[in-house]
Amino acid sequence: MRRAYAIFLALCCAVAAALATAGPASAAPGTITNGTQFTDTSGAAVHAHGGGVIKVGSYYYWFGEHRNADNTFRYVDAYRSTDLKNWEFRGHVLTQSTDPELAVANIERPKVMYNAATGKFVMWMHKENGSDYSEARAAVAVSDTVDGNYTWQGSFRPLGQHMSRDITVFVDTDGTGYMISAARENYDLHIYRLTADYTGIESLVANPWPGGHREAPALFKRNGVYFMLTSGATGWSPNQQQYATATNLAGPWSAMANTGDSTAYGSQTTYVLPVQGSSGTSYLYMGDRWGNSFGGTVNDSRYVWLPLTFPTSTSMSMSWSPEVTVDTATGTVTGTSATYNTLIARHSSKCADVTSQSLWQGAQIKQYDCNGGNNQKYWFKSVGSGYYQLMVRGSSLCVQENATTVTQENCNASATSQQWSLTTTGSYVNVISRATGECLDVNGASTANSAAIITYTCNGGTNQQWTRGT
Repeated sequence: MRRAYAIFLALCCAVAAALATAGPASAAPGTITNGTQFTDTSGAAVHAHGGGVIKVGSYYYWFGEHRNADNTFRYVDAYRSTDLKNWEFRGHVLTQSTDPELAVANIERPKVMYNAATGKFVMWMHKENGSDYSEARAAVAVSDTVDGNYTWQGSFRPLGQHMSRDITVFVDTDGTGYMISAARENYDLHIYRLTADYTGIESLVANPWPGGHREAPALFKRNGVYFMLTSGATGWSPNQQQYATATNLAGPWSAMANTGDSTAYGSQTTYVLPVQGSSGTSYLYMGDRWGNSFGGTVNDSRYVWLPLTFPTSTSMSMSWSPEVTVDTATGTVTGTSATYNTLIARHSSKCADVTSQSLWQGAQIKQYDCNGGNNQKYWFKSVGSGYYQLMVRGSSLCVQENATTVTQENCNASATSQQWSLTTTGSYVNVISRATGECLDVNGASTANSAAIITYTCNGGTNQQWTRGT
């Protein structure tokens, strides 16, 4: 009996040990809605703005800015995920109390790299004094664990002389570490080789685009070709992203070429993440839609993640998708195809329009002269049973029926107040709320700009008849 018990106990211990070391199960594909403020597994807003991602074991760790209400530094936050959709908050890994230098500061674009020789995780970031951008310094912190507390190493200007603002880091296939930062009031972009322990600057490798006025760098390597993706320097406002390529970090580098639309779909690049799996490697563009660009703060910012495609070995393209599906097991990143329509009122020939191109929840839907704006374009996203959500192209929010108004709100596929059916009358459609059975209606049959769109008992009026334009 004692022998049988001993065997049973040994088996139990073996099973427990196997479970402890097995790590998480393979992640299922996850679909992420673009242009939204992500939430973590507890439902809190994800504050990883200007951030970067590092993969350790089966987990992706995402670090980024979490600021005070006045936009000054509060924390660098860390999150982890196996599928890039569901993010677990791991902690405030750098805080105002970490070091006196951080008590009042701006800390931007934190990026973490792992040094295989020292076993340390090294965080690089852009540091300012909290009141203006006169310091233009790089800063370093280190930790023994990826999501532990980082120890402040100080801030400095690279090689004792160069301004350093927006930054990124890169570990090459030979283990050499690099830091890239905007210099000379953002008119230069410097590529630095790091010391062997990644905590200091060894040399300036290249300044490939002098006078280019570029910031927000993201560097990655694909099939032996380096890609440098950057934005223009226009403050918080989005602009045209451009990229260049080389087969050696020291150059020669190509000239910058445009990718995406003229505003990077309302975002600014922060990082490009290679997603490697059983089917190969895909490349995920990670961008910030800064809250300051639409009347908020950094903590109000949303995220834009898009798949990058490569027509040739040295060219790159990026297109808008309202959703992106990531399969970390296979290494595939795909965008959801969507057709956008305008809604044109029959009686006025005006378009259903989100007031003032607002990106905020609660903004009213009114009618306005059709002008091709993204606040007049809607994706009719099927939710089954003949019902649709109307997702606004500009805000990624959904049209919602309320007691006396129609507004845009965070999308909730289970909310019947955001579900609409279409009934065709000749060449026009009625848009009917699932919640009340009432029709989308221009209040009072007004033909004026800014007349409110409401819901009202369906009555066959031309102010309830709509054309789905393209």
